[in-house]
Amino acid sequence: MSERRSEKRWEVSLDAAWDGKSGNHTARISDLSEGGCYMDTMGDATPGEILTLNLQLPNGDWLQLTGEVAHHTPPLGFGVRFVDLPEEQLEMLRAFIEYLKDPSETTMIKQES
Repeated sequence: MSERRSEKRWEVSLDAAWDGKSGNHTARISDLSEGGCYMDTMGDATPGEILTLNLQLPNGDWLQLTGEVAHHTPPLGFGVRFVDLPEEQLEMLRAFIEYLKDPSETTMIKQES
């Protein structure tokens, strides 16, 4: 199978919650890019389903994103492609990815309440 991702993926271990057709679930994000993520979860989702994701960042902030289930590997989890992200969410995601590149050089953006 060929690699279809255009962005570099970063290995992470982030707590997350997601909401889809089957209800609210918890997850662990195991990899992340500007284009999507992989969610380790027992929750059930269908490819093409649109989800609301809440990722807990290391500084305690939550980042809400919208994604489409790209592929599902029951009972392990599924891949999500981010869709229709407002500029503010995209900027926060990019700031977090910059932090992952070099945590000593970059300060994560604190989300405004």
